Amino acid sequence: MRDPELPPTFPLTSEHEMLRTSLRRFVEQEVKPHADQWEEQGYTPREVLRRMGALGFLGMRFPEQFGGSAQDVLTTLVLAEELGRSTYGGFAVTVLVHTDMACPHLVHGGNEAQQARYMPALIAGEKIAAVAMTEPDAGSDLASMRTTARRDGDHYVLNGSKMFITNGVHGDIVFVAAKTGEVGRSHSSISMFIVEKGTPGFRASRALKKHGWWSSDTAELVFEDCRVPAENLLGVEGKGFLALVRNLQNERLTLAAQALGECAAALEVTMSYVTQRKAFGATLWDKQAIRQRMALLAARVSAARSFLYLTGWRDARGEPLVKEVSMLKALCGELVNEVMYDCLQFHGGAGYLRESAIERMTRDARVQSIGGGATEVMLEEIAKRMGA
Repeated sequence: MRDPELPPTFPLTSEHEMLRTSLRRFVEQEVKPHADQWEEQGYTPREVLRRMGALGFLGMRFPEQFGGSAQDVLTTLVLAEELGRSTYGGFAVTVLVHTDMACPHLVHGGNEAQQARYMPALIAGEKIAAVAMTEPDAGSDLASMRTTARRDGDHYVLNGSKMFITNGVHGDIVFVAAKTGEVGRSHSSISMFIVEKGTPGFRASRALKKHGWWSSDTAELVFEDCRVPAENLLGVEGKGFLALVRNLQNERLTLAAQALGECAAALEVTMSYVTQRKAFGATLWDKQAIRQRMALLAARVSAARSFLYLTGWRDARGEPLVKEVSMLKALCGELVNEVMYDCLQFHGGAGYLRESAIERMTRDARVQSIGGGATEVMLEEIAKRMGA
């Protein structure tokens, strides 16, 4: 018997499906015809992000007084899934880092003055954001970060470096994590800062060339006696670790949704190929081994998608879901790589060519089991809670 609290189309509403239709139309008209060029140039153009801002796609989770629409996490999952379906992972993550990995730090930790100063431009796509946590020697182990922020009068002086920062080359605002207390392996001394592009002592030292996600600009950032106004402290000094952990839950849900969108697109692309490609007098789809493997992958993707949206619905109700989110991140990060492996295999030699969508998608998917919390880290989070 259906829970009386659940809507008839649980958990998505007609508004969510209208959003899905709008996003899919935008991708078909504004992304796919041009994204090969973005892959070659190494970033997604600003005018595309401005158009997304004008359509309301960048501010769906943000306060209405700044131009947002104050929607819940299910809206994020629809956005991430549809961007994943674009087949251009670099474009997708450029947007999702801005909307769901960087800007939420301002929403959750920013004071009224900070939000009023930055949110309108971020929602409109006039300014693009990044978040700088990871360092050369501190990825999932955030407590080991070495970047420091020393108070000096009305400023903090930042020194250190950050690695693998999406939107780090072309972004305008970076939310930076740094140690404001004792340096060493500690959670209690991490604080967050708003650092604007052009601040003296702050630079993108180099653009990073990657295995995949080519249309996403990624940088190593350097802070050398970078003086940041004290008013740019984001939230409470020493409480940055809690802010980072809080938003990692949203980040991991978002990446899981993106991965499942990629899975769906890969299966569609491959179905089109195997039902047309002929070998030994019949189509590849006529080969039992291929169609059964495709059927099993489709079943697993469908099951993971149901888990994703149920978890999003529960998250919107305020339930603590660290174990479930960790499960999704591990599950979808591994599943998308399995899907891509088989889909490329079924394309044969054609799938190994740069001109094929599945070749690009396979490269892009590889990072899904690494970024936002590697599979091994997620499995430990799950294991710690299995006996609780």
